[in-house]
Amino acid sequence: MTFNVQGIRIPDSKLAREATEFVRDTENDLLFHHSSRVYYWGALAGQRRGLNVDYELLYVGCMFHDVGLTHEHCSCDKRFEVDGANAARAFLEGHGVDAHDVDKVWAAIALHTTPGIPEFMAPEIALLTAGVEMDVLGIEYEKVSDESREAVVHQHPRVGNFKENIIDAFYQGIKDRPQTTFGNVKADVICDKDPQFVRGNFCSVIRNSLWKA
Repeated sequence: MTFNVQGIRIPDSKLAREATEFVRDTENDLLFHHSSRVYYWGALAGQRRGLNVDYELLYVGCMFHDVGLTHEHCSCDKRFEVDGANAARAFLEGHGVDAHDVDKVWAAIALHTTPGIPEFMAPEIALLTAGVEMDVLGIEYEKVSDESREAVVHQHPRVGNFKENIIDAFYQGIKDRPQTTFGNVKADVICDKDPQFVRGNFCSVIRNSLWKA
């Protein structure tokens, strides 16, 4: 029987199956299971919010969102998010997916580390980021039942010390292209003008999240 949580399951389609195969062959267990959990958390968030979601597009976006961290799909001069988005675009175009839908998946992946923007966009874009934030940072952790959380993590386990391993995976994927990490210029401006300002730290948020890993 196909694994499902609160009625959420991986779409039973050729596109979804081949996306799974592509990512399974490309990513290690850490990133594959992380990406799979991101799909369930994002889809469950969509269910809670009553959104009309194309689960097939959401699934492909979730599965490809970290492909840019892999050696095979690293451009070495672009943000890893763009590398992943470009890999998803090539995959979807190869399957004859409509250009509008391809663009949605591209944007979902490209923006998944840019909080404050995806939530106002199409459901597939907003929910990919929501899934990542749940899995990595524990955002809206309390809105998913213990039973559902445990079921998803049993199906797609957190490999080793997940918190430290996912930080290291990010580092390994971006360490040779530090120029691509230039990001939220607003924080730079506040730091320049306000000596009292304390910049948020992504790694600290991960380590302090509710996940016991």
